[in-house]
Amino acid sequence: MLEISSRTNLLEQKSYKYSLQDVQEPNLQRDIYSYGTVPKVAFNHRRVPMNMPEDIWITDTSLRDGQQSVEPYSVDQIVNIYKLLSKLGGPYGVIRQTEFFIYSKKDREALEKCMALDLKFPEITSWIRANKEDFRLVKELGIRETGVLVSCSDYHIFKKMKMTRSQALEHYLSVVKDAFDAGVVPRCHLEDITRADFYGFVVPFVNELQALSREAGIPVKIRACDTMGYGVPYTEAAMPRSVAGIIYGLQHYSDVPSELLEWHGHNDFYKAVPNATTAWLYGASAVNCSLLGIGERTGNIPLEAMVFEYASLRGSLDGMDPTVITEIADYFAHEIGYEIPVMTPFVGQNFNVTRAGIHADGLLKDPEIYTIFDTEKLLNRPASVEIGKSSGLAGIAYWINQHYRLPEGEKVQKTDPLVCQLKDWVDAEYEAGRQTVLSTKELEDKIHSLSGDRFQKR
Repeated sequence: MLEISSRTNLLEQKSYKYSLQDVQEPNLQRDIYSYGTVPKVAFNHRRVPMNMPEDIWITDTSLRDGQQSVEPYSVDQIVNIYKLLSKLGGPYGVIRQTEFFIYSKKDREALEKCMALDLKFPEITSWIRANKEDFRLVKELGIRETGVLVSCSDYHIFKKMKMTRSQALEHYLSVVKDAFDAGVVPRCHLEDITRADFYGFVVPFVNELQALSREAGIPVKIRACDTMGYGVPYTEAAMPRSVAGIIYGLQHYSDVPSELLEWHGHNDFYKAVPNATTAWLYGASAVNCSLLGIGERTGNIPLEAMVFEYASLRGSLDGMDPTVITEIADYFAHEIGYEIPVMTPFVGQNFNVTRAGIHADGLLKDPEIYTIFDTEKLLNRPASVEIGKSSGLAGIAYWINQHYRLPEGEKVQKTDPLVCQLKDWVDAEYEAGRQTVLSTKELEDKIHSLSGDRFQKR
């Protein structure tokens, strides 16, 4: 049967409707996931069309998935994180939503304080256990949307829940009906989708969700969860690991519109960011992230990374203020006490710091030579150097200029006598056996002893 597709406006063969395959034994995808070996990436060379939605955005799970992997935040910390998210996302809500726990008195106090701020973005949503009482609580709190867990791989259905596929499907549908009865939009978290039988369970289940949604007149959101980080961004990879294939399949075989489709990934194989970008490129409007990538095991998709991915793909920040990323990093480091790995892009201590003299020489001539973009403008973090064994004259000169914020016309050159004296002192330190870089205090004291009051911090 032929029909005009509302997505492509082309005459297409009507999609085959997959039926639930209620198998007796779990399909654990052992050809790919053999527990004693590294998971394999299979290819079938089938390409799906790139299908970037008209609108894409970021959703946040810092206060839900992120908070599960660190010491619980205080009420004030939750409120401050929420305000920083709003400031970063800007007036157009590129950071569209964030999710809260609502179980404890502290959770609800923090949620109510955030709601009282009356910020338009990010919209406050929740994550709950799937029962009627929790749905009623969501409604009473005035929350429009909530996440519910609907694990979809046989690892979870058979091994964890001790159910068959048909039993799991009926249980999940009853949960969604409870959400509808409470007048709440359910966001179905399809846990472990990259190990699931996509056509034998996922697609038939989502088709049933779509039918319930049409009957109730309430949308159902679909969050495709790469719970173990198995997804891959390669366009010709086979299911169930293909991110592009998963997004295409949910749209083509289950008619999930882009605006109701969200990707949630983990970083176990270093693919969280490229997988999230692939989800955007192939049809999902939303990618679900966590500040600084904080989350279960190796973490979630770093939200700050997707800010720059968004700008790279769209050619604009669309109102987002990336300098807030530095504020967020400082807040987590100094107020929460979270130790950010020093090499972390955008937020780590060494993100735009060099110790190599040849790099410092380039920075001295033009910062663009060795910085990825104008980090002072976009992140309020000027490129910097640390003084060590390999810094050389150029590194010392650059450090002085940056540390004392010397204007053009007053900047020292690597031929300055003071720079040469400092270089001799640094060399002597390392010849005597020193292994560590020189601290700011050591450099300030030595500069003062050599030049008196020549430089004052501005």
